[in-house]
Amino acid sequence: MKYAHTSDERKQTIIEHLHGVADIAKGYSVELTKEYAYAIGLAHDIGKYADVFQERLKGSRTRYEHSVCGAIELEKLVNNDLEKEMTYMLQYCVAGHHTGLPDGGTKSDLADGDNTLHSKLKRRNDYTGEADYSSYSEEINLLLPDYSEVFNILSHLSKTELIEEYAFFTRYLFSCLTDADYIDTERFFNPNIDRELHTDFDKAEQIIDQKISSFKCDTPLQKARKSLQTQAISNSTGILTGILDMPTGSGKTLCSMKLALKLLREQKKKRIIYVIPYTSIIEQTAEIFENLFADCADIVQHHSNYCYDIDGDSTSEKLKRSTENWDAPIIITTSVQFFQSMYHYKGSALRKLHNIADSVIVLDEAHMLPTECLQPCLRAIGYIEKYLNSTVLFLSATMPDYSEMFRRFALVDNCTELIRDKSDFIYFKKCRYSYIGKTDIESITEKSGEYNSVLIIVNGRKTAREVYRLLTGRKYHLSTYMMPHDRSAVIEKIRSDLSRGEKITVVSTSLVEAGVDLDFQAVFRELAGLDSILQSGGRCNREGRREYGDVFIFETDNILRGDMKVRAGIVKDMLERGCDITSEECIKEYYKRLFDYSDELIERNTIAHNLDKLDSIPFRTYAEGFQFIREETISVVIDNCKETSELLSQLEYGGKNIRRRLQKYSVSLKIKGEFDKAFSLGLISDTGNGVFVLADNNYYDTEIGLDLERQPDYIF
Repeated sequence: MKYAHTSDERKQTIIEHLHGVADIAKGYSVELTKEYAYAIGLAHDIGKYADVFQERLKGSRTRYEHSVCGAIELEKLVNNDLEKEMTYMLQYCVAGHHTGLPDGGTKSDLADGDNTLHSKLKRRNDYTGEADYSSYSEEINLLLPDYSEVFNILSHLSKTELIEEYAFFTRYLFSCLTDADYIDTERFFNPNIDRELHTDFDKAEQIIDQKISSFKCDTPLQKARKSLQTQAISNSTGILTGILDMPTGSGKTLCSMKLALKLLREQKKKRIIYVIPYTSIIEQTAEIFENLFADCADIVQHHSNYCYDIDGDSTSEKLKRSTENWDAPIIITTSVQFFQSMYHYKGSALRKLHNIADSVIVLDEAHMLPTECLQPCLRAIGYIEKYLNSTVLFLSATMPDYSEMFRRFALVDNCTELIRDKSDFIYFKKCRYSYIGKTDIESITEKSGEYNSVLIIVNGRKTAREVYRLLTGRKYHLSTYMMPHDRSAVIEKIRSDLSRGEKITVVSTSLVEAGVDLDFQAVFRELAGLDSILQSGGRCNREGRREYGDVFIFETDNILRGDMKVRAGIVKDMLERGCDITSEECIKEYYKRLFDYSDELIERNTIAHNLDKLDSIPFRTYAEGFQFIREETISVVIDNCKETSELLSQLEYGGKNIRRRLQKYSVSLKIKGEFDKAFSLGLISDTGNGVFVLADNNYYDTEIGLDLERQPDYIF
């Protein structure tokens, strides 16, 4: 008898494991690829039939790469060129089910060279002699699936489209396999584990209906908000891809969840995935939904700032487990998590992909998709709609016209505009936008004193600190150099002061532009992209209590670079031409010019670039270069309170859970430039447990956050 896993008292035979994984993977898969999923489930661990692996179960440390064996055996079943080309799809999955999807490489790759698919297929199956796993054939009957239906789909595509869709199907099958492998193994070692989460979607829809209907509908603005929401809901029936273009302050968040619940019910979907660009936005949205659905829905939050307190709480344990593969009814996550679930190479990230099927997906702040990532992001949306039976809502107050991009990359031409009559948009134009040209921060702080409540938004954290120090009176500062714990406390103080009519001035970086519901008499915004400027305007006279608010756009001597320079340049040209930058025509012109400028970069970002062979797809290389956030960062803990000290003392034993809990007491620094310099100067210390800590708290101030250029006042 040959075994796949053993514990102190129990053993799982290989045949039990292979059939278990094959059945689970097939159950995960959509109908089109069920046979593929079953085949890779049966093949993935046949290398465990070798005696050398059985000895490893008893404690041997002989090196043995069992995962490649199934890929080798699948190749032996090939009878013609069509089967050969399609079987690579299965081989990528089987050969990489532990280490991640490999690059295909070339047939000239050496067996003991790198970890490409071709290298793996050439290897001897152990490193001490020839391993014999052939006894698998006595128990397992490997068969290739019927490739005809998928081949017919791919054969009608251009070269780029063929490779892209082939790569998508491979990642999807890899997701089915790796999650099935994990779940079957988990069931063996923990047979009583409970993963089931509960949500009463009917009750959730009733609750949100009651919430929306409870709002006053007396003023013209309130009536317009109600009208837009009603229009969006009535136009949503039967949609596949919906565009929800609604002004700031029109209730997009609640309306989008109402739409998601309605579509889930009508289209019989399994789950709702709410995708938000940044963690600075996600927390407020998650809090809204968790408060609304506290009694009827288990909501999974999956982002770096959220930690599940699982001590003795079975529901929290299940929620935490569901972040691994998104087997939950409602998920709130970030754009990074969502799109990495489509383009990563590791099983730990791709495990979630198959559970994106049969979902309603809400992409909040859809205009924030990075320009250079538009091709892969829109392709992902097209594939999950086309092949995984999901419905997608694009949500923004400054919606780009993605229609041409959809046709080019997503092969989708049936997007539905949910707001077709935009005559009510006029009621949400509550601000006057004025361009005051180049000035200095001293002049801005002086002019801000003319208003009772003012928000000043600048492009850089250093500039924000400089403005803050110039301000007098009641003032607040917000930036990502403040740890989330302190930022949240400051935002609550600002809300309290605004509600009491206090005279205050707030200076912030762009983090306040979305997801933070504040209402100021005037906003000063340093020149930036149009979406940033209009989002800033959404913090001015938000509720329309005044006849109008003032938004002043200004320039400084600060040098803009890269994408920001391009975006700001387009806006400056519009302002100098006297355009109404709030108009739909200007918004469309802005994004068209931006996309045209970046067209070569957008076009080049495909896994099929300079590629013509299906056995050479660079899964790992492309995933490593998929930069949804351009600059890599490292979190640095600010150890200035009792809780951080206690958490740091538990690092050695608490692992990932402790590190996640430390996030709200951390500041993220760019690895190149910021972190490297500070670490070399001894301002940051390494705990040795994967966590870095600010070595001198004199460089952190609860009002302005981290300032590595500060000159501390030491007493000698």
